[in-house]
Parts: sequence; C-alpha cells; structure tokens
Amino acid sequence: MHYCFKLLFAYTLISLSLQQASASECSAASGKTTLPLLELYTSEGCSSCPPADQWLSGLQPDAGRLVLLAFHVDYWNYIGWKDRFSKQEYTARQRRIAEYNHTGFVYTPQFVLNGRDFKHWDKTHLDSSIKTLQETSPRANLRLNINNQLGGTTLNIYAQAVNENDAKNSEVFLAVYENKLATKVNAGENSGRELRHDYVVKELFGAYRMNNKNELSKNITLGDKWQKRDAGVVVFVQDSRSGEILQSLQLPFCN
Repeated sequence: MHYCFKLLFAYTLISLSLQQASASECSAASGKTTLPLLELYTSEGCSSCPPADQWLSGLQPDAGRLVLLAFHVDYWNYIGWKDRFSKQEYTARQRRIAEYNHTGFVYTPQFVLNGRDFKHWDKTHLDSSIKTLQETSPRANLRLNINNQLGGTTLNIYAQAVNENDAKNSEVFLAVYENKLATKVNAGENSGRELRHDYVVKELFGAYRMNNKNELSKNITLGDKWQKRDAGVVVFVQDSRSGEILQSLQLPFCN
C-alpha cells in the first residue's frame, strides 16, 4: 500500500511538471511612440515577387521600431500555380488600400507602410519613413496577451483609441503570421524555384469596432497546432476613412 502511494505521488509530480512545461504566457504593450506597420502584398505566382520576399525577410525584427506582415494575394493563381498561402480576403484588403491611395489598380510586389503605398523599398527610405512616423504621437494604445495551454492557444487583445473621433472610425485587426516557410514551385512564372517566406499572414481576424468607451477587448482561441511553430501575432488599429494605421503591436508566440 505504501509502495503504491509512492508511485501515485511520483506520477502526480510528473503530470504536474508536464502540464507546467506545456503552459506558457507572454504579453506586450504599445509604448509612447507610433509603431509603423509594413505590409507586403505578394504571390508565389509572380516572378518579380521573390526579391521583395527576401528583402522583407532580411529586415531585422525590432519590436520597438517596425511591425512586419506579408499578405499573399490570389489573383495570380490562374496562371498555373496556386499559392497555398493566398486568400481572397487578402486581395480584398489590398484593393481597399488602393482605394485609400486613390489608385485604380493593384500590383505585386507592393509594400504598404502605415496604409500608404511604399514604392522605394530600400533601407535608406525605410529608415527615414520610420523616423518620421515615430515622431508622431500614437493615436491608440494596444495590449497583447498569449496564453498557451494544453489543447489550444488563447489570444487576448485590448485596444483603446486616444481620441474619441478616432474611436468612431477605428477598425481593429488581429493577424496570425508564420516564419521560415518554403515552397518548391513546379508551375507558373516561378517554376523550378524554391521560395522562402517570413511573416506570412495565415489568419486575419476583424475588423472589430470599439465600444462607447473607446476601447475593445477580445479573446480568440486557436488550435494547438500553433504552439510549436515559428509564429506570432500582430494587432493593429486602422482608420476606416483614410486607411491610416493608428498603432500596431507584434508579439511572437511564447513556445
């Protein structure tokens, strides 16, 4: 009886240790400066896109300087290669950005910095643009919390508009992205090439609206498949009238 009790006690300790090892939590909050969002619109079916993908991957991640996302559009899929990361909703988002920028067309690769077309994608222009944007006061406050438990991952987002007028027209989005992805393309313009991608948006949630207190709190539960991936989440607030990004925040999964 005493021996059985020791075995049960040991098993309980092991079980608790495994549960603690599988559970983790991390969080982030926006600061006193505007954190710009750089979006890339790309496709594996576009022969001019790989250099843009590589440039995005080569940017040094800096949580206090720049947030990165890559949206794969679906309008290149007809030429023989279907981009497995592409979604119609990402194409729709790019078309909406074109409307904000008063252009009648979309193209790839396209970089968009804080809602505005960013044609000169080189380090000099990027550094200068980031410096200018960070000189402006943030128009929203953001918090992100990631809680990994057995069976799933829970994301909690909190957004608060600084100004009441902004709150009325604010849209809050949450993007789940993944890094270090590779595809061997065997058709279309990039046939025979192996393409590598980072910051690829796999899921996009929103747009969410703020309440009459100029804030939003939202919980989103993901499957456990994300717990062992090189991935993370981005929350950003966008002005629904102008397309301007009021604030953004990026947080890798705490595996």
